[in-house]
Amino acid sequence: MKLSVRVRGEWFQVPCKAGGKETVSWLGEEALRRYEKLKPSTHVPNKPEAVASVRRTQGGAILDPSDSLSDVLDDNDFVSVVLDTDRPNPVTETAEIKYIPEQIPGKYQPPQEYLTLDGSSLTPEDLTALGKGAYKIRLSTEAEMAVKGSRDLVEKIVRENKVVYGITTGFGKFARMTIPEDKLSELQLNLIRSHAAGVGNPLSPDKTKMLLALRINILAKGYSGISLPVLNHLIGAFNASCLPWVPEKGTVGASGDLAPLAHLALGMLGEGKMWSPKTGWGDAKYVLEAHDLKSVMLGPKEGLALINGTQLITSIAAEALERAETIARQADVVAALTLEVLKGTSKAFDSEVHKLRNHKGQSDVARRIRGLLHSDTFPSEIAESHRFCDRVQDAYTLRCCPQVHGIVHDTLHFVRGILTDEMNSATDNPIVLTDRGEIISAGNFHGEYPAKAADYLAIGIHEIASMSERRIERLVNPALSELPAFLVKEGGLNSGFMIAHCTAASLVSENKVLCHPASVDSLTTSAGTEDHVSMGGFAARKALTVVENVERVIAIELLAACQAIEFLRPLKTTTPLEEVIRVVRSTVSAWDKDRFMARDIDAATELLKEGKIWHAVRHHIEHYHRVQDIETRVFSPTMSFTGSGPPRAQKRPGVNGRSGSPSVHKRVRTTSRN
Repeated sequence: MKLSVRVRGEWFQVPCKAGGKETVSWLGEEALRRYEKLKPSTHVPNKPEAVASVRRTQGGAILDPSDSLSDVLDDNDFVSVVLDTDRPNPVTETAEIKYIPEQIPGKYQPPQEYLTLDGSSLTPEDLTALGKGAYKIRLSTEAEMAVKGSRDLVEKIVRENKVVYGITTGFGKFARMTIPEDKLSELQLNLIRSHAAGVGNPLSPDKTKMLLALRINILAKGYSGISLPVLNHLIGAFNASCLPWVPEKGTVGASGDLAPLAHLALGMLGEGKMWSPKTGWGDAKYVLEAHDLKSVMLGPKEGLALINGTQLITSIAAEALERAETIARQADVVAALTLEVLKGTSKAFDSEVHKLRNHKGQSDVARRIRGLLHSDTFPSEIAESHRFCDRVQDAYTLRCCPQVHGIVHDTLHFVRGILTDEMNSATDNPIVLTDRGEIISAGNFHGEYPAKAADYLAIGIHEIASMSERRIERLVNPALSELPAFLVKEGGLNSGFMIAHCTAASLVSENKVLCHPASVDSLTTSAGTEDHVSMGGFAARKALTVVENVERVIAIELLAACQAIEFLRPLKTTTPLEEVIRVVRSTVSAWDKDRFMARDIDAATELLKEGKIWHAVRHHIEHYHRVQDIETRVFSPTMSFTGSGPPRAQKRPGVNGRSGSPSVHKRVRTTSRN
């Protein structure tokens, strides 16, 4: 029996000579003995050490010191030894597990379904699902044939001793240096090792899976010259969730995302760190062995094929896009709820108004909001409570939602097109053109397309939060809402949403800085050879940060709007908006007095990330537009009529003594400007 044991981040192979009859206590002491004997960099000289606990690396379960190893562990299992000095405070704290990595939440279940990659049809939804572990990967038959064909051409060039960049020459500034045939494999190995120079925190497991899956998809196109066995090794590692340590920083996004992709490749060579749900973090060689995978041996061009491409930019931007689309749809819903509790008018969403401007996103948002507000199909007691108010028009953040949210939706649609094309593009250099029997050096690796797309995405989605924060201000400010200050009873004793609004304001301000486009910058690299770069890695990372901030701002508005409606009860809003409130209240209760709020913001954020607010209303919106043959239009004080005018209606005071706007009419002949 042989075990891999980790002490302070260092791995040791510990053979069990008694066939596993030794105890867990013996294993801890033996691992500590080897650790002190080898004196790695984490060893502190002349400091007495003692074993605090022994844990399985997968899941971190504590092992009973008296148990036999064969009873609680398997052959080639992974174990972490926690020393008594592994604690932040030696007096007050217990031993802390510093070197057992964060695991995937819950019990990891490998997927059973497969997604077939052909290099041409991957979508952002597919890539996100692959990152979340929904599928394993396999290649289409056509992709396998294309890969074989391109590899045959590379090997033919090597046999004929031709000079081709990256195959028989050096790289970058060394492109004119010819490499002897017996050094070609070493050339590729050196490329990976030298280019694995990234820094910063590692990508999370789901981001690393997306990166690996996207690189596999590009290689499957058959223009990279990689061999099928090496590509199948990458697929095997993906399917086993063997994920290398990939630092998030280091790419300038020009000659491909060289540093992060080199780290991705390094793990496949059995070097550097690697993570899997089974082993946690460990030496890549041992993690691969634990999954019956061998380290890759690279042939000519294969190292270059693994690192030339824009996959870090594109995969992170794809996640940002998916999350941005999800939150943007729900921001329309939350805005409608806020308008309702602030007793605004739905008049600004009249379809004829939006047809006159002819922007798809604008019309779509107006259509969506119409399906949520007061109508014949979904009447609202709150809207009826303030009919015939003297307000002529609402604030911009209420009535201009279609115009502002609309361009966000249109921007995301544009970004989707760019990223989908990029996800299915050959981004290598050189490109292997099998049909022509030719290998061409060009510039498909340049990341300007996904970099610009990421910057557009950040600038676009930011406006969703910018509008939302102003609506939160209107909700919590009694001068604007005619509701209790900060949406809480006994103000002064309770602070309510006072600081939640500050949090939203801080996130919006942070986003204003993050929205400065990274792709307008460039620095010359590689001794002047790469004289223009995209800076797309940072563009993508900050775009995702912007989206995360937007999610939290919308979550705060959602909570504030749901709290505001508590002060309008017992009146009911429309059926779809009541459903939104029901979903929120299933997770977060109303505030009667102050309580720990961050937890509620996190819970609302998760509802939005999971799309639950959109799912709650989607079928209602579809139903409204399916059954409402004539658009419901409401009375406003500035409407002018021909003939007998609108039907008379009993004017009645609204909630809090205020009168309002909506009285339903199906036909309006002439309307003056608001």
